[in-house]
Amino acid sequence: MSSSSHIKQKLRETPHKPGVYLHKDQTGGIIYVGKAKDLKKRVSQYFMASRKMKSDRKTRALMETIADFDYHIVRNEEEALILESKFIKRYRPRYNISLRDDKRFKLVKVQLSSPCPRFIVTRLKNNDGAQYFGPFVHNGALSETLTYLNDRFGLRTCSGANPGEKEYKHCHADVIKNCSAPCVGKISPADYLEKVKSAVSILEGKGKREVAAEIEKEMQSAAKELDFEKAAKLRDVMENLEKTLRPTRQFRNSIMIPSTVQPKDDLAELGDFLGLPEPPRIMECFDISNVSSNHIVASMVRFQDGSPDNNKYRRYRIKTVKGQDDFASMAEVVRRRYSRLLQEAAKKAKEMGVEESQESVIDLSNRVKANLPDLIIVDGGKGQLSSAVRELKRLGLHSHPIIGLAKREEEVFFPGESESLKIPHDRGALKLLQRIRDEAHRFANNYNELLLRKRIKESLLDDCPGVSPRKKELLLKKFGSVLRVKKATVEQISTIHGISDKGAVTILDYLNNEK
Repeated sequence: MSSSSHIKQKLRETPHKPGVYLHKDQTGGIIYVGKAKDLKKRVSQYFMASRKMKSDRKTRALMETIADFDYHIVRNEEEALILESKFIKRYRPRYNISLRDDKRFKLVKVQLSSPCPRFIVTRLKNNDGAQYFGPFVHNGALSETLTYLNDRFGLRTCSGANPGEKEYKHCHADVIKNCSAPCVGKISPADYLEKVKSAVSILEGKGKREVAAEIEKEMQSAAKELDFEKAAKLRDVMENLEKTLRPTRQFRNSIMIPSTVQPKDDLAELGDFLGLPEPPRIMECFDISNVSSNHIVASMVRFQDGSPDNNKYRRYRIKTVKGQDDFASMAEVVRRRYSRLLQEAAKKAKEMGVEESQESVIDLSNRVKANLPDLIIVDGGKGQLSSAVRELKRLGLHSHPIIGLAKREEEVFFPGESESLKIPHDRGALKLLQRIRDEAHRFANNYNELLLRKRIKESLLDDCPGVSPRKKELLLKKFGSVLRVKKATVEQISTIHGISDKGAVTILDYLNNEK
């Protein structure tokens, strides 16, 4: 456990505010993420010898490994929980367990364009034109709030995209005055939609004070009439609404952790360590992510002046490599990235009337900003680096600055050299390399997770009545995704060989009833 003056100074500066803290080891890697109502009190506990003696084996091991920490201040506990979850999924700290799976906080979805809109609880946000609210961190409060909104406005809670007489026969919601029964025309579609919009308005936080005042009035009235059970229920409704509608930020992936990082100084130091003529203002880093031999992807992240340039990130599906071969995969993605940049530079050269020799294109690339980086980084050791260098030479980039960063010892490898460079772990230059490498790793893993979710969605068709593997293949080939199949008409689906109008109706009913 570190007791350095650096740690003591940071602890003195840590505020008594809610937030998220990130513990780091000697290499600068994040090993634990936690949340706190009071950052100063919580973080200080990890550096108390008395607490170490009383802790379990895992906590003691963590405390002995901590060499540094960072923190991020938020406004309330809900924001702390959301940010903690995002950081754990991003950095995968080895001492965190409970939030390392793919669980996500709940969202509320409503599709206002559907015939009978209703609130649906989900964990994934899709690009389907629906409105989404959340994330919500209090599951119980959210459930009770939706029950209150459904009851207050008479909204339907049954499943199915467009219920009718058949569904109404088995439903008693309108009998107990919980539903306005739009399915059988007891309320016009326009009037029902207005009710939904009023409920949506409350979820958006509009008129929250008026609603709270109305519930307070009802609660006081119930108390005066000695109906304490009703008053208690209304009190719970108010508390649940307050928890559910409390404003929280969603913290996009571009959020940066406040720390003592000095990008300009780190870049200058990195340039000195690598022997570059000047600091590498623009760096690109590549990472390969394998889930199985059939699903290999790669990422390229770009940093400018020591900070992520998110709009320039790129992701790739490996196309030419069979099986898990990181060397060949790295060669493919480097070839695809820089052959494209050189082609774009050649096109600009032609427009400017410059001769299209390889040398002039490479020289021109700096003048017309063809996006070649000052430094290329590959995640891996000698093998990955050699594969990348080979492709650069084939493209004419014989002496372009490139290094490999091997994670196990955090060694820096150079082309054609057997000896590695070990930058001290407390130097900003190494921490900068670690940040860009970790960001490439996160971006590649996120892409793999995205493809995995897509494959899971496609597997919905495996259980769809009347859909054989061949029909599934034809459906996905024609429409591209399950979401597009859901949006298709009966006529469009029935154009596929082997699918009748009746079969198309069955497919749409099945998919639209799946949450």
